[in-house]
Amino acid sequence: AIRHVQSMYEEAYSDYLKDRARGNGTLITFHSAFQCCGKESSEQVQPTCPKELPGHKNCIDKIETVISAKLQLIGIVGIGIAGLTEL
Repeated sequence: AIRHVQSMYEEAYSDYLKDRARGNGTLITFHSAFQCCGKESSEQVQPTCPKELPGHKNCIDKIETVISAKLQLIGIVGIGIAGLTEL
């Protein structure tokens, strides 16, 4: 799941760099949802970054962090539900 979302981000990033004039709603959505901006640097994609974001936060790293945390939570809830259904 993490690699798939990172791949989607990479594609949106590349699309934006190819045609900046067109804009990229997908990239803006990624930046807003994950509160990140760019990869190694935010310089190339700065117009798509959240205005309230202080400094640069690597989106590839942030995607992994957020999804890993959510998957752990889903796993814990799943184990809890399985335990309850066994009672």
